[in-house]
Amino acid sequence: MGPHQSVLRNDYLNHLWSWKDHTNVIKIITGMRRCGKSTLIMQYIEKLRESGVENIVYINFESKTADKIVDYKDLNDYFEKNIDSSNRVYIFLDEVQRVPGWERTLNSLSVDYDADVYVTGSNAYLLSSELSTYLSGRYVEIKMLPLSFREYIELHPANSENSIEKRFQDYLEKGAIPLIDPDDEVHTDELLQGIYSTILRKDVSYHLEIVDVRALDEIVMFLMSNTGNVTSSSAIAKETSLSPATVKRYLQGLEDAFLIYKAYRYDVRGKRMLKTTEKYYAADTGMRNVILHSTGDLGRVLENAVFLELLRRGYSVTSGSHYDREIDFVATKGKEVRYYQVALTILDENTSNREVRSLEFVPDNYPKTILTLDRIISTPPNGIVAMNVMDWILGKQEL
Repeated sequence: MGPHQSVLRNDYLNHLWSWKDHTNVIKIITGMRRCGKSTLIMQYIEKLRESGVENIVYINFESKTADKIVDYKDLNDYFEKNIDSSNRVYIFLDEVQRVPGWERTLNSLSVDYDADVYVTGSNAYLLSSELSTYLSGRYVEIKMLPLSFREYIELHPANSENSIEKRFQDYLEKGAIPLIDPDDEVHTDELLQGIYSTILRKDVSYHLEIVDVRALDEIVMFLMSNTGNVTSSSAIAKETSLSPATVKRYLQGLEDAFLIYKAYRYDVRGKRMLKTTEKYYAADTGMRNVILHSTGDLGRVLENAVFLELLRRGYSVTSGSHYDREIDFVATKGKEVRYYQVALTILDENTSNREVRSLEFVPDNYPKTILTLDRIISTPPNGIVAMNVMDWILGKQEL
């Protein structure tokens, strides 16, 4: 693998920058291990320095240099020795969940110092009830995902050997973790496998105190091979011979580690959530493919990529249900609602009719879009828009 380059994560940088100097609010960056949180912090620190800020304290709790900080008391001592309290200090705590009682320190930082505080964590336990007790209403969560396709082609540009279509195929197959080099197949698989094992061990088993990681691995395999299928914890329990209670606990652990994302089903006509069944998606398509030892089933992978892109764009995403028809995604943001179907192709008349029919039956006038790999696209009836998925993912507007 060549030297690791990085791409400016401008969307996240700008979001963070908009919170700069709001010292009454702690900025918490969450996301799957290796999705780029530490790099984002470094880019942000660089931006601060360029703007003339010098008083910066950065600790990475996964680094040996932080070994002596065993609990929050050590952390308090560290700040006492290392903070210049005569002016505002910018504090960055990377993977802070490793320090027991860290919430107490955060609480006292804002009292004892003029501090603008930023925290990262690879686990949603970070936002547990304990944190809420200490920091009620005084933190903002910035949810980070692996690279968007736009960021990805900045890092791995299309060239004479790799057309943009080939790059999109790489993006779907090898995923979007910034560390990955799509042109280095051997190391890519090993790296992804390593990240996956670390997530299972450090971010899930450790917190749930699971001794037998195999059962956890079995659940992940089941979810990954059923990406985009309606499922339930009782169905998974039946498949894996675990109790429904254990399955629920493990699923929560996997979600908390940002390895999987859940989309509840939404009854489009009754306008209500159906909370007994849901769909699950992988946080990264490359990770999914490595776990399954397969890059097959492009339709599922494509649907997964669209789901992640909608999350990136700030939508809440559910999967639509309307009598016996399924709508892949209902995306909402404030009062905005959009419906999406994802299909490899709609050149075949039967497929086209099926995808169109699901959207036609929705009893409202919100925008409805079919995303497909087709380059030549006929216009569906009734105001439904069909678009090439790569154009859409690169930001071309549908309506």
